Amino acid sequence: MELHGVAIENPQSFNLIFGHSHFIKTVEDLHEALVGTVPGIQFGLAFCEASGPRLVRTSGTDPALVDLASRNAAAVGCGHTFFIFLGNAYPVNVLGAVRQVPEVCQIYCATANPVEVIVAATDTGRAVLGVVDGQPPLGIEGPDDAQARHGLLRRIGYKL
Repeated sequence: MELHGVAIENPQSFNLIFGHSHFIKTVEDLHEALVGTVPGIQFGLAFCEASGPRLVRTSGTDPALVDLASRNAAAVGCGHTFFIFLGNAYPVNVLGAVRQVPEVCQIYCATANPVEVIVAATDTGRAVLGVVDGQPPLGIEGPDDAQARHGLLRRIGYKL
């Protein structure tokens, strides 16, 4: 077995969702879930087929985001994994709908941070062992930090 760290290409720090599914129908079902959740959503979706022609299947509403998702899916190269890159939405807006797609088995991360996927390669194929999402903490939250967090969530409308 060989281990690889695959850095995810995301030069504009788009929000992304990286997950695992189980069926080619995932592409159409994820597309429908996304457009049904956020009107006018801009996204690119790519899914790694695990059998048959083993293609990277794609969909989306923004060709540049579809291309970005496709390149990353091909680089990771693990069967039944998918990438969604979001242009004008955040993961919090769509994660519920993505999780409700019957084929979705796992969400590895939903972030705009730098991401590295840890991949194991065997004679049979490739598997996701996990993800590195961002950088490690620099300390423990103090009272001023907590107050700033509370204020931010209220300013952006996520809490009252």
